[in-house]
Amino acid sequence: MVVTGEFAGSTVVVTGGAGGIGRAVGTAFRDAGAAVVVVDRVGAAEAAESLGGRAYGVELDVSDPDEVGALMAEVNERFGGPHVLVTLAGGSLGTPPVFASIAPDDLDLVLDVNVKGTFYCVQAAVPYMTAAGGGAVVTVSSIGARQPSPVTGVAYATAKAAVGGMTRKLARELGGANIRVNAIAPGLFLTDRLRVRFETMPEVEQREVLDAIALGRMPELREIVDPIMFLCSDAASFITGITLDVNGGRYLPA
Repeated sequence: MVVTGEFAGSTVVVTGGAGGIGRAVGTAFRDAGAAVVVVDRVGAAEAAESLGGRAYGVELDVSDPDEVGALMAEVNERFGGPHVLVTLAGGSLGTPPVFASIAPDDLDLVLDVNVKGTFYCVQAAVPYMTAAGGGAVVTVSSIGARQPSPVTGVAYATAKAAVGGMTRKLARELGGANIRVNAIAPGLFLTDRLRVRFETMPEVEQREVLDAIALGRMPELREIVDPIMFLCSDAASFITGITLDVNGGRYLPA
């Protein structure tokens, strides 16, 4: 449970912050007292304005290490920190889900944003977190990296599996600096982008997805926001290196 005002005085960077989940995460951190830096390719300034409070929007490409390095320096100068980093930037990015249709540029795009973008953001944030005495990072894997999914393709599954491995290695390397690194692995959350894909699937495939969820329903947006907040909070102060599955029991590891 996140205590009211727990993140007061903290600076939180949310990449992919202009999307549906990103805006919800930014709102939750704002309500918990944090300065929120919204990062996205487009829409970051508008999303930050809609948050109000000490929200600030930056539009950039997370797969460009120079842009990311400049971002973290600017964040530190403006607000201090960052103390928390949530790397939501990623996804299938409009690439084909069918293996035979995936072109080299499609694979490069998905790996660049999901894997390299996550790496560059963490790498650029760590010196400032270390100087601040520690911090928390939440990366984003996926149920698609844990088991085959009818909704996502090979490129996406590969990238999200790589994020899981990166998270565990980073947790080991950064623990001594009091920086915790955890991943969430969401199931299917129907943001605008995924809702279109899900609703255009054949009915039999939609039913297959729903039937596979132990709780028998699609999730609410808060049900991904709350786990992210938990992993960044003091309630998770002795948790690092895990991948937290948030899928209603669709994937049940041994």
